[in-house]
Amino acid sequence: MKQKRQTPHDLTRLNAILFGALVGLLAGAVVSIFRLIIEHMLTGVQVIYGWLGQHPLWLIPWAILMVAVAVLIGHWVKTTPMIKGSGIPQVEGQLAGEIDYAWWPVLWKKFVGGILGIGSGLFLGREGPSIQLGGTVAQGLADRLSFTGTRRRLIIAGGAAAGLSAAFNAPIAATLFILEEVYHNFSTLVWLTSLTSAVMANFVSNEVFGLTPVLHILYEQALPLKYYGLLLLLGVLLGVLGFGYQWITLHASDWYAKIKWLPDHLNGIIPFLLVIPVGLLWPITLGGGNQMIVTFAKQTPMIWPLIGFFVLRFVFSIISYNSGLPGGIFLPILALGALLGAIGARGFVSLGWLPPMFVANFIIYAMAGYFAGISKAPFTAILLITEMVGTLHHLMPLAVVAIVAYITVDVLGGAPIYEAMLQQLVTPAQPDAAGITDRVEYSIGENSGFVDKQVRDLSWPTGSLLVAVRRGEREVIPHGDTLLRAGDTLIVLTYHRNRAYVRQRLGRLNDLPE
Repeated sequence: MKQKRQTPHDLTRLNAILFGALVGLLAGAVVSIFRLIIEHMLTGVQVIYGWLGQHPLWLIPWAILMVAVAVLIGHWVKTTPMIKGSGIPQVEGQLAGEIDYAWWPVLWKKFVGGILGIGSGLFLGREGPSIQLGGTVAQGLADRLSFTGTRRRLIIAGGAAAGLSAAFNAPIAATLFILEEVYHNFSTLVWLTSLTSAVMANFVSNEVFGLTPVLHILYEQALPLKYYGLLLLLGVLLGVLGFGYQWITLHASDWYAKIKWLPDHLNGIIPFLLVIPVGLLWPITLGGGNQMIVTFAKQTPMIWPLIGFFVLRFVFSIISYNSGLPGGIFLPILALGALLGAIGARGFVSLGWLPPMFVANFIIYAMAGYFAGISKAPFTAILLITEMVGTLHHLMPLAVVAIVAYITVDVLGGAPIYEAMLQQLVTPAQPDAAGITDRVEYSIGENSGFVDKQVRDLSWPTGSLLVAVRRGEREVIPHGDTLLRAGDTLIVLTYHRNRAYVRQRLGRLNDLPE
């Protein structure tokens, strides 16, 4: 009797898990060390400022030291520009094929420069740099393993998820952030690699920092439904101010450019000097803001001091970030949101609309709303705050505030801030028809210029070929009459060095009116 020929097992997904775990282990170790040093350094800097307040003559050598650190970091930024700022736009651009860089100089300079900048008390976040550090560690591993194309991008996405997971102890939110905001792709291999890396990195981070959530905020009880109308007001406030934050952040670098007496790479001297009076007067505000959030949730100041702290953090966060120093806006956005939640809650309490016991609740909700509006990633915002706070009791109010803030920013014309930063970072690509082939995956959303169009009706980018249309778990081989639908993922074949041009052209087709 003739035996049936056995189909060989497909080990693609198993390989994704194995390599994702390896990336998560390495990236989790690097980012955990990065986070640990920053936390200890911030604690030491706060002690130093307390001592300097009693010995003012030492402020002069301290200021000289701050300038020296700023010059050192500025030199690194000049020689390796990819370490500037958050690092999230760089990873997003790398996954889109619009940016690439040598991994080792970026890794060590971002690591040391981030520690010196954030650890010195500047209003910068460690989360964006952690994402870039994780992605860069993964890039180094991919180079060692000679991975190219899709396999390389999968590992970099996993490393980025691992970096955020280790920074926040939030593996689910980290995975969703990479899918929703950075990679813009929800395929099985992408989320499987990213989730595995994030979970492994979270395991490493928990071994170092313990199981206590990063923002462990105590509250008395969940918000009753009768107060949900106040959440709508809070969401609108967060959306309006979030749009303002977007606009100012994206334009503040132009203001730095008007400082003719200081080279661009030395702009960091300004925030390094300005942080000295901040550290002397308000040491609790130093750094990304997580210590301030937890402290104010326990014992919330009155409304006027809160407004003062908000203005301080808003202005100095903009100054710190747009100087070009290695550091992000992720945690500073959450700190600003927490202050706005406290301001709103104190206002509602003074009007007799809200009992004082719910002030801490509003601090939690506003962090999600402000981040959802600015990043335009509401799912990530909801899950991130849920994991960082360590309870599921706030899911409904978090969703309400996040949706209202998101819609408000959308109505005002705001764009996802990291995507906007990437557009500032890259120049329009030109077609390049040479080299090895690679794939571009592009998802079609609702109200897209692709929806209900036949393949033959679209002007496809130079040097590209639509080879498949993924619909759910199946792939359709397209022909001229194939009708494209919302939810489809286009699989476009092109040359590797042509990916940026193809993606940008697809973006223009996507934005065309139906």
